[in-house]
Amino acid sequence: MGDDHDDVVRFRQRLGLPGLIDVHTHFMPERVLRKVWAYFDSAGPLTGLEWPIAYRHEEAERLALLRSFGVLRFTSMLYPHKPGMAAWLNDWAAGFAARTPDCLHTATFFPEPDAGRYVREAVEAGARVFKAHLQVGAYDPNDPLLDPVWGLLAEAGIPVVTHCGSGPAPGKHTGPGPIGRVLARHPRLPLIVAHMGMPEYTEFLTLAETYPEVRLDTTMAFTDFVEEFSPFPPAELGRLAALGDRVLLGTDFPNIPYPYAHQLHALERLGLGDDWLRAVCHDNARALFGV
Repeated sequence: MGDDHDDVVRFRQRLGLPGLIDVHTHFMPERVLRKVWAYFDSAGPLTGLEWPIAYRHEEAERLALLRSFGVLRFTSMLYPHKPGMAAWLNDWAAGFAARTPDCLHTATFFPEPDAGRYVREAVEAGARVFKAHLQVGAYDPNDPLLDPVWGLLAEAGIPVVTHCGSGPAPGKHTGPGPIGRVLARHPRLPLIVAHMGMPEYTEFLTLAETYPEVRLDTTMAFTDFVEEFSPFPPAELGRLAALGDRVLLGTDFPNIPYPYAHQLHALERLGLGDDWLRAVCHDNARALFGV
């Protein structure tokens, strides 16, 4: 991956950036991560695609790679797929953040009776960002068990990176409708729509235009891999440019089937300008997280 490193460094240097801030990277307990990789290897029903993991390395090497790219801050996106997982994932993530100062302390939740309690505990422990995965978790974000969670996060102003789009495969509660109803009740919720909301790009752009605290992360969007099956509509580039202060760099590292630099080049070739790129790759996240 030496060429990849050089490509990322050249990208940063051309834009005059001190580094990158990546709001969508995955670090989780090793045995959980291995199961995630095994799912990708098997082309499971939520992907249905050949998906080779580009950065299948031990944790220390993955951290070293991100830092060598010049990633100043990143996240440990993790998520439960059943009740009883979220609290211990949060315990692991708190320990990871404590030993990894450049990681934004990440937490998660699931609709279950104690969700409000452990989310409040995570906030009090210093969580700076949460992850919600409506596709993998297969839950309705409007489940009454999550009412205290959304209310708390909206009040605290803590962003929630949410996989709520229907790509790469639709779920029962994906799409703009279910999460849109959450936003109608909590219009100040700092929601970060993962993957630009693919494939419902247009509808999630509308949500971002409607709610000033909604942002979009670029994870995998615009890349050759995704453009094959879920292309971003060229007619929406003007709206994307206008929302340039609310688009954040995300990559899905390490679970990507191409080099890290490709995500950056995919953004660059949109032709939205260097100021837009600087905002997306650094400035917007710096302002959001007070880095």
